[in-house]
Amino acid sequence: QVQLVESGGGLVQAGGSLRLSCAASGFIFSTSIMGWYRQAPGKQREWVAQITAGDIRTYMESVKGRFTISRDSAKNTLNLEMNSLKPEDTAVYYCKAAPFGERAYWGQGTQVFVSS
Repeated sequence: QVQLVESGGGLVQAGGSLRLSCAASGFIFSTSIMGWYRQAPGKQREWVAQITAGDIRTYMESVKGRFTISRDSAKNTLNLEMNSLKPEDTAVYYCKAAPFGERAYWGQGTQVFVSS
């Protein structure tokens, strides 16, 4: 079955960095569109970044220049490098997989807390 397991979250001071990872299995990772979403307390889940099978990357405006999404198809891993973190980046971060011709799948999330 499909599994998406996020890791790398934690507590960091404003201006700091974190690297999130998502270990994927149970589907064809290399041809899937992969993405990161986040949900802050009391807010709706929002899209953060996406990477296509062809490594085309897109970002929400507020993280451009600070976050970098990447994929390692040899290891079936999706990453999110987060730099210059701000308190407003505090959220649960979710990995999402959109395999070609299939429904989307979600991980269980990893908590990121940025202190001011």
